[in-house]
Amino acid sequence: MEKEKSRELEFEALRLTVASPEQISAWSFGEVLKPETINYRTQRPERDGLFDERIFGPAKDFECYCGKYKKVRFKGVICDKCGVEVTHSSVRRERMGHIELASPVAHIWYVKGMPSVLGLILGLSVPDLERVIYFSGFLIKEVNEQIQGEALKHLDSEYQKEKAALAKEKESNLVQLEAAFRQSKAQILNLTPHTVLSEAAYFDLSLRYGSIIKVGIGAEAIFEALKNLKLEELKKELEAKSETSSLAEKRKVLKRLRLVSDFLEAGLKPDWLILSRLPVIPPDLRPMVQLDGGRFATSDLNDLYRRVINRNNRLKRLLAQGAPEVICRNEKRMLQEAVDALIDNQARRGRAATSAAQRKLRSLSDMLRGKQGRFRQNLLGKRVDYSGRSVIVVGPELRMDECGLPKIMALELFRPFVISRLIKDGYVHNVRNAQRLIEQQTPEVWDILEEVTTNYYVLLNRAPTLHRLGIQAFRPVLIEGKAIRVHPLVTYAYNADFDGDQMAVHVPLSTMARFEAAEIMRSSLNLLKPSSGEPVVTMRLDLVWGAYYLTHLLEKAEKEPIHLFADPKEALLAFESGQIKLQEKIKVRKEKEILETTAGRLIFNNSLPAGFPYQNETQSSGMLKKVVALVFEKFGNSVTAQVVDKIKDLAFETATLSGMTISLDDLIIPEDKEKILAETEQEEGILRLDIRRGLITPEEGESKILELWMAARDRIKDSMTNAYTPENPVYMMITSGARGSFAQVTQLSGIKGLVVNPAGQIIPLPIKHNYKEGLSVFEYFISSHGARKGKSDTSLRTSDAGYLTRRLVDVSQDVIIQNIDCKTKNGIRVSKSEEAEFGLPFWEKISGWVALKDVVDPETRKVLVKKNELITEKIAKEAEKSNIEEVWTRSVLTCEEPYGLCAMCYGQDLSKGELVRLGEVVGTMAAQAIGEPGTQLTMKTFHMGGVTGTDITTGLPRVEELFEARPPRNPAILAEFDGRVLVTEEAERLVLTLESKIENQENYNLADYPEAKLLVKNGEEMAPRQAVLKTKEGTIVRTKLKGKAKVFKEKIEIKGEEKVKISYPLAPYTLVLVGNGEPVKKGQQLTEGALDLSVLLRLRGREAISRYIVNEISSIYVSQGQKINDKHLEVIVSQMLSKVKIKDFGDSRFLPGQIVDLRKIREYNALLKEGGKKITYDEIVMGISRVSLKTDSWLSAASFQETTSVLVDAAVRGAIDNLRGLKENVIIGRLIPAGTAFQK
Repeated sequence: MEKEKSRELEFEALRLTVASPEQISAWSFGEVLKPETINYRTQRPERDGLFDERIFGPAKDFECYCGKYKKVRFKGVICDKCGVEVTHSSVRRERMGHIELASPVAHIWYVKGMPSVLGLILGLSVPDLERVIYFSGFLIKEVNEQIQGEALKHLDSEYQKEKAALAKEKESNLVQLEAAFRQSKAQILNLTPHTVLSEAAYFDLSLRYGSIIKVGIGAEAIFEALKNLKLEELKKELEAKSETSSLAEKRKVLKRLRLVSDFLEAGLKPDWLILSRLPVIPPDLRPMVQLDGGRFATSDLNDLYRRVINRNNRLKRLLAQGAPEVICRNEKRMLQEAVDALIDNQARRGRAATSAAQRKLRSLSDMLRGKQGRFRQNLLGKRVDYSGRSVIVVGPELRMDECGLPKIMALELFRPFVISRLIKDGYVHNVRNAQRLIEQQTPEVWDILEEVTTNYYVLLNRAPTLHRLGIQAFRPVLIEGKAIRVHPLVTYAYNADFDGDQMAVHVPLSTMARFEAAEIMRSSLNLLKPSSGEPVVTMRLDLVWGAYYLTHLLEKAEKEPIHLFADPKEALLAFESGQIKLQEKIKVRKEKEILETTAGRLIFNNSLPAGFPYQNETQSSGMLKKVVALVFEKFGNSVTAQVVDKIKDLAFETATLSGMTISLDDLIIPEDKEKILAETEQEEGILRLDIRRGLITPEEGESKILELWMAARDRIKDSMTNAYTPENPVYMMITSGARGSFAQVTQLSGIKGLVVNPAGQIIPLPIKHNYKEGLSVFEYFISSHGARKGKSDTSLRTSDAGYLTRRLVDVSQDVIIQNIDCKTKNGIRVSKSEEAEFGLPFWEKISGWVALKDVVDPETRKVLVKKNELITEKIAKEAEKSNIEEVWTRSVLTCEEPYGLCAMCYGQDLSKGELVRLGEVVGTMAAQAIGEPGTQLTMKTFHMGGVTGTDITTGLPRVEELFEARPPRNPAILAEFDGRVLVTEEAERLVLTLESKIENQENYNLADYPEAKLLVKNGEEMAPRQAVLKTKEGTIVRTKLKGKAKVFKEKIEIKGEEKVKISYPLAPYTLVLVGNGEPVKKGQQLTEGALDLSVLLRLRGREAISRYIVNEISSIYVSQGQKINDKHLEVIVSQMLSKVKIKDFGDSRFLPGQIVDLRKIREYNALLKEGGKKITYDEIVMGISRVSLKTDSWLSAASFQETTSVLVDAAVRGAIDNLRGLKENVIIGRLIPAGTAFQK
């Protein structure tokens, strides 16, 4: 059976289609006839009910219902007494049943979807469709043309008689008669098939014209209409219509044409959209379980199925008894509503179906939808065995790749391994005795546990897992107690602290999982941050303080002698014997030179590897980061892990021995604070007086007062900073980079200053005290105002950032490195001068990319890097120093790999510092690199609680606005064409006018107008609307241009200059970036503000838009101290630009207006090279959510958002999922096609 199962999983693609009635019968193992579930007396499933063992399989393994056949030897036998097949009870998760419906029923997904599939294919509006389905309107099936003609003749003669009679009377009645005649005539002429009539209109027509029309009502009528649809003919009709109709009409026609084409291509019949048989899902997927009190808890689906069966059986009975039509119709409508509630209880009209307790029942759609639905809850996320969680505490004694695991926890996690060893080593002979031994916790159990865990790696995870460093592998060290111990240097990667954080432990079981844990996920192998390539194991807090104290140098008084030592060993001996102090300046001979250094620096350098340059500086956090990065660059992973461990031990020891603490007395209030305050208050008084006298406006006065107080705060801050001595612990803490900043200390011992209100405006009342002095009640009140906003912002924005990360992951999850080189000839130009304009270092922009052309120093002609070679940081810095003005690099945006990317276009893998490997999931890495600091940004707001300054409120929504390609609130104006700008004032508003002369040309190909008469001469001056030629049908063709005509043998050409002018009225306070009369280029920004991405793409193309998005988002993150490499942003931008809109479909099967993947179009056009007509398209920029939903994989799109509409769209197209991305493979239970499981 296992082999059969694995063979079932061997498929390459998944197709989703609409199921035919025959297909539903083929799935079914029998018809469910009764609404009963379980017999309350025997607790066994009822026959023919929703849990019937004959249909769905036995409730107990290898045991039939009556008990005649038991045990596995009867496998496959069908009991002759009860009809149950003897087999595994697990078939109750697979076997389906069906309900034979007494009357056809419409599937609510196809009725209510957006757009409605049934409405679209029949050309009906959704309200009309619903009126027919729910029995409040009639659908015309056919019109009797003979009776229609006779009715029109009769109406005409009646009208003529009445008209003759009225001619003798007043004129007013004649007008009414005319109107009545027209109305009646239109009513008869409008009777066409597939038109919906209300009941009143139908009865009125029947009385007037007898059997002029045949009508139907309910899903039955729709079913017949669908059955009679001839798709091929409809397609031809729609194609012809699409060429003649207006723009609005054309859009509707093309939508319908696309649906009809999809049906034909997928081989679907329209009548399958109506259900005549209803599948019943397996009983174990809608279980019924007995609770302690004897009552039953059941899935809502059983309730919903029961209603359908009850109504269906009642309808069958009524039809058999020949009940009146009105009663049958009502029952059919109730059956339709019952099936609607079963399929989608949210979308149905009227009240949703509820339980006895008035709770909405969970329908089939609800079980798929949302976070708790099948896709996201069970298919993309699963619960695992062999895991535990506990609080974390610091483990300073651990090595880089170790974690402290509580003994009792390890015993539970490794229980099966321990049992196996206990039996193998002969301590016990069966599992039960081994379990007993483990419970007694005998010494041999602990010994075996120790052996089992040696060289085994476990995974530690801290939620939220925002990037891949949120799960790392460690070698467990068994410890007493109940808390997990964590190495202090990995806390940064996990964003963990020891204030009650919890972590989860997972045990990898398979050989491959254990290999990956040890060789890929081990913490000592993940020392660089994937988002920027910086070390992730940086010293922080106490460690920085310790290292700073250790390497700090105390300047001696001038006359004090400096000790001189022959070598470092002698100096250290002197320090140990107490002859010199740790921070005292000494001279030491080291490798033929004499260094001025300290004993502390010698100790520090001893922890660095041999051959590493001597570090003779005070080690602040920035310096330590550089040291670690340099060690990594020169010596690689394992040495770096050892070095950071040595520095950690040293720093902790020094920080402890130094006895450094901070107290209230270490916070110094500047002496001239009162003087500065008095001066500022005096100046404020003068300004207020000026405002009252009317010398300056209130707005100007208020802004000057704010500037005054900001300047006062800065003066107090400077004065306070100068008052600190280098030995002050607070000063050391800040200058070392261990914690805090002078901005925070200014609030503690300087002045709190101005604060903002919740709307982000500055309150014009400065807080003159600091926290050391204490605030007055009023000051406390206004300062808490902004602080409260900081707190609420934090909690609100965290969820926003999480949702952004989810969308980013979804849009980029199938971007995988598929090939080494896509052989593209395209790339992007990085210019030194342009980067300088943006204030970005040139070397940073070119480092980590592959060169598209040789990079040559123009002066020395030295080739710094050859074509197709990686530009390392060292080479990039060399290029910056040289006279190289520009470098052409490969780029993610120009990669031509059909699926995913190639390694050359992606460049360096920042987490490894080498060219990216095949199978690397660079899309997900990019999403994590952007999303992880996004969450950090939101949390950063509370660190500066309420003090004026920018808040990320502008940052995160702006990032989202860019990624979703939404038009900004106040977009900047871009020049539509090359021309000149005029700035004028109209009605107290500035108006920008762009004007230009554009050369235009019209061509009239004479082959398109056979036998036409020419109405122009060669060289004739033409005016707009002048006649050019007259066709043989007599139609006049006119020009739109003013210009000169040239007549050739095969064509007429008219060239002319057209004056174009666009005016833009500006909102007040808009900043204009160009001067009056200044010439501008197409796409140039004319006013300040954010750019509309679709306009930017239209005017300036792909490169400009990608550069704009990358620079905008980078600047937002940089302003918050977060660094993201451009390549991550480019991966997302390339996805945003990956779709195009078809303009002319050429010789392909696409339709105009259809949105298709650009790479797919390129593939088609390459195939059409042999003389076919190529596809033309417009480039578009799409938001990440829309790109995710437009993906080729319906599994991925359905598990993202709008599940039901994605599934409906996929089913009517007969969509095929080729399982290329990560999500699709996770959903079907396979390994992801990346990393170690990557197959080229």
